[in-house]
Amino acid sequence: MFGQTSAMAENSPAEPAADYVTDIGLRRIDHVGIAVADLDAAIDFYQRTFGMRCVHTETNTEQGVREAMLAVGPTTEGGCVQLLAPLTPESTIARFLDRNGPGVQQVAYTVADIDAACAALRERGVRLLYETPKRGTADSRINFVHPKDAGGVLIELVEPAAAGH
Repeated sequence: MFGQTSAMAENSPAEPAADYVTDIGLRRIDHVGIAVADLDAAIDFYQRTFGMRCVHTETNTEQGVREAMLAVGPTTEGGCVQLLAPLTPESTIARFLDRNGPGVQQVAYTVADIDAACAALRERGVRLLYETPKRGTADSRINFVHPKDAGGVLIELVEPAAAGH
């Protein structure tokens, strides 16, 4: 059962590949999104403290954020930390900061095909925040799983643009 462990369970191999859900097309953890009040100070902290490299910055007026992607490791294959700072007091990130303060705001997974992933999740009764995917960082296509359907976690699904990030 979920949440229970035993000595045998701790030493058991992962579930067989046949049980792996493939219709959603998960590839890897893409990034962890962190809400911050001061983007420049946060970038400086992650670079100085952890040696992370800023690989992309942009302003997304549709989502009301300034953002930066920092690679975990020498390439983005190890995933990224996404720092998100609000552009306006009405933005989702500003509201998150007002309610929770700075911190982890989302976990994002790379998917092979965002449309197929959304269709598969909807077939399972999972609510998504957008009817159709929207433009995300670096021209990716994104959608979000409603936190109430994911144990309180905001899950972002990311189909990278051809060049990726």
